[in-house]
Amino acid sequence: MKDNNKVLKLGIPKGSLQEATTRLFEKAGYSLSFRSRSYFPSIDDNEIECMLIRAQEMARYVEDGVLDVGITGKDWILENRARVKEIADLPYSKQSAGPVRWVLAVPNDSPIKKVTDLEGKRIATEAVNLTKDYLKRSGVKATVEFSWGATEVKPPKLADAIVEITETGSSLRANNLRIVDNILESTTRFIMNKEAYKDPWKRKKAERVVMLLKGAIAAVGQVGLMMNVRKVELEKILKILPALKKPTVAELSDKEWVAINTIINEKLARDLIPKMKEAGASGIVEYPLNKIIE
Repeated sequence: MKDNNKVLKLGIPKGSLQEATTRLFEKAGYSLSFRSRSYFPSIDDNEIECMLIRAQEMARYVEDGVLDVGITGKDWILENRARVKEIADLPYSKQSAGPVRWVLAVPNDSPIKKVTDLEGKRIATEAVNLTKDYLKRSGVKATVEFSWGATEVKPPKLADAIVEITETGSSLRANNLRIVDNILESTTRFIMNKEAYKDPWKRKKAERVVMLLKGAIAAVGQVGLMMNVRKVELEKILKILPALKKPTVAELSDKEWVAINTIINEKLARDLIPKMKEAGASGIVEYPLNKIIE
């Protein structure tokens, strides 16, 4: 039997972040397995129990202690007014490593040009609290209605404006909407229940998971590069070789040669490798990276 005090209850975001989160955990060294219609994914770590929860609800369940830790957006922490411990910012999303934006949008032909034009108007959104806070900061009184989905199609018949989340803005443009204002930028956060955080074992376990996840994020778009170089060519090679910090240079059994090991942006490899070869490097190997731990 498992010792419940030695198990970390982890919330995995269901929905748009699920696939990206699964890939991230795999790069961090964990294997997640999802069974049809089950909300309890398996993970190859018997000290972790997973539950699939919508990101919109995650912070509330972590605050209540149903989960020890979870992954959700900063936006949903604020929307739920959740009192949780933010352990780490994990800059990844379903499409990119950049933040998502909550924006105020209206039809292209709407007379609304700025937030003050919303006075007395109707706004549809899934983020009711975020929108009300935004209007309050702007000194505007308007009706805010919760939207159950398909928010982009509601203006102009069902709402004068919407507050919606976007990464690229393509869905808004496709629905003939234009952005009036940016309300909030949000990134993914690893959060923890405040009581669970006081438990030394759970805190240490959570911090170890976060270290590996952050290492996996840091490795995105990076590759390792190693090669052998004659000592007489070393200075020339180092001048044209970028590095995460400084390349590692190690002696070889042949004292006239050294081995160089470094990390570079993957996009640079195709230009750098021929230059390294032309400068005298040999035995050049490019290899993928799963994690970079600082």
